[in-house]
Amino acid sequence: VGAESALPGPVARRPLRVKPVLTYATPQRASKTSWRPWGGIQTEEDARAERARIQGELDKLRADADFPVEFLPVTAIRDPKELEGATDLASADTVLLYAAGGPSHVFQQFRDQGKDVIYFVRHKSGPVSLWYEIVSPVQLRGHTDERVTKNFDEQDVVVDKLDEVLWRLRALCGLRNTMGSRIVAIGGASGWAHPRAPELAKERFQLDIRAVSYPELGEMIKAARADRAAVALAQQRAEAYLKLPGTTLETDLKFVENCMLLDQVFRAIMQQAGCRAITINECMGTIMPMAETTACLTLSMLNDDGYMAFCESDFVVVPSGILLSNISGRPVFLNDPTYPHDGLITLAHCTGPRKMDGQTIEPARILTHFESDYGAAPKVEMRKGQITTNILPGFKADRWVGLSGEIVDAPFLDICRDQIDIRFQCDSLKVAQRMPGFHWMTGYGDYAKELGYALKRVGIQWEFLA
Repeated sequence: VGAESALPGPVARRPLRVKPVLTYATPQRASKTSWRPWGGIQTEEDARAERARIQGELDKLRADADFPVEFLPVTAIRDPKELEGATDLASADTVLLYAAGGPSHVFQQFRDQGKDVIYFVRHKSGPVSLWYEIVSPVQLRGHTDERVTKNFDEQDVVVDKLDEVLWRLRALCGLRNTMGSRIVAIGGASGWAHPRAPELAKERFQLDIRAVSYPELGEMIKAARADRAAVALAQQRAEAYLKLPGTTLETDLKFVENCMLLDQVFRAIMQQAGCRAITINECMGTIMPMAETTACLTLSMLNDDGYMAFCESDFVVVPSGILLSNISGRPVFLNDPTYPHDGLITLAHCTGPRKMDGQTIEPARILTHFESDYGAAPKVEMRKGQITTNILPGFKADRWVGLSGEIVDAPFLDICRDQIDIRFQCDSLKVAQRMPGFHWMTGYGDYAKELGYALKRVGIQWEFLA
């Protein structure tokens, strides 16, 4: 839409800063004794070759990454004291530890500094690593039969495979962009039948929730209506939006124009707050007489443009949308689930994004919001055959359930306008028995591993139904 160039856009995700560290040893030959440990890096020449190999791997990771990541210079050490020269370590979020050999206690230094650590060892991708042999009994179990490390477990060890490093970094990038992030809550923060939800969201994810009252919003909308340039821009945007491929208008044009004006108000609010996330409380009624439309289409468009925009201000589910969007770099769909049966479940709401893959505009009918039969809401024809990640957050913020699915239909029942039938492989009764909370969050693609990897760092159990 050409008129979009006149609008503020969302702030980008912050790059994950990764510090690669190589640990190694240069043992000296001694007579009639075991003088060298396992491992293919035994000399300074070996270490120099390994640093070059690591740099090549980092270049590949950077090229393959579909998320923002910055790799700091490789530091190679034989003694933890040598880390004193790595002045960039303090600014790193994550340490990618190439544990070829050398000291074991350097790992704890990184953990003491609050760094996430991905422990990389070689089997066949280069000279074999000493820690390929002993990372479990020494590092993880501390010479015992039980794991002794906190916030570091077997999943943090990678052998050989760069793609295994990549998805872990993707997860950590999403988590880093979620922790402490800011979100505007129009009408205040809430939770579907669970008033402690905002408090729990702050505890788990340190969310910075900035409330904007409805009286404040009302004044902003009045000011926008009085601004001829703002109204003209909204009209231009409505006209351009309705010309998008696959778009049909089946409600009053004025509702769409008012959605555009509300979109402009919301963008200004987020720009003032310095964030790219917004949610609306009491969106089933309170906002309608103020905006003279519904917020449904507005939230859909904001998601398509890279914001995170959620209805209902339900902080049981909102954190899952922020995390999944920050991991995937794509819009997400907050929805109402139905009852699972015969390997199917229907998911529906009135705020579905049209760019669920982050790029392709999917066809949509612009209708009224179903429950009010008022305003403008998209009925997006989400892609059949598309694999989805579905998050089922629990009310207590201590357990999220994950379910992979495939879109098999986009029906048109007498329910919320955006509708998809999801087919899943898990037993239907098991889904019914294990599903917690109410609202679900859905995204295109398979991000189950990333979600589980991130959630263990915030004390939420990830139960994936397979």
